Amino acid sequence: MMSLQHYLIEVIFLELLEWYSSKCPEVVTVVGINALGNNQMIAPKIKKQLVNACAVETTNAILADLGDRWFTLLLDEAHYCLVKEQIAVVIRYVNKRGEVIERFMVVVHVATTTFACLKETIDSLFAKYDLLVARLRGQGYDGASNMSGGFNVLKSLIMKENSYTRYVHCFAHQLQLVVVAVAQENQYVCDFMWIVGSIVNTSASSCKRADKLRQLKHDRKIELLER
Repeated sequence: MMSLQHYLIEVIFLELLEWYSSKCPEVVTVVGINALGNNQMIAPKIKKQLVNACAVETTNAILADLGDRWFTLLLDEAHYCLVKEQIAVVIRYVNKRGEVIERFMVVVHVATTTFACLKETIDSLFAKYDLLVARLRGQGYDGASNMSGGFNVLKSLIMKENSYTRYVHCFAHQLQLVVVAVAQENQYVCDFMWIVGSIVNTSASSCKRADKLRQLKHDRKIELLER
């Protein structure tokens, strides 16, 4: 069964292909119903190849803009629908116009978030994109309890290779920790969040309950419109 995420990607791809063909006469003659035979560029394999080509070209453009400048490495966990452990990799640098640029590079599947696995992943990425640890000037992670073990050792290992790679705790995560700590001191907020969490978990854990809620919402809208 196709996941919602894959379905949305396919819909966006088809809409983009239709839009591009409407703007470019040379393209419209070779895609869709005008394509020769069944070469309509909408087969799953072709779509994956086109998306991968776009990803490669985008990454190359980012690396070209980075050049030999210093940069900072930012990592964070990233879960998705298949419940696999992943890390999102972002680089931050100052371009030739003096602007601070932050660019998403890649999402990498990792078996665990242990320091050995994370270090091996970073080394592989640096080798793949021809990035040098010597040009690294910072590293940032969120420091959550389920990540701090592997990332704490990782930052130490990177600093052993380059002592200029200073660690910065993610400011967004710091704010989140403050908000959580403050909210926990307010019983009304705690009760509200517990109730909301219970409702979400109850409705989201069952497809039948989710469908029932959608139907009730739909019927309610129809009733209001009829009035």
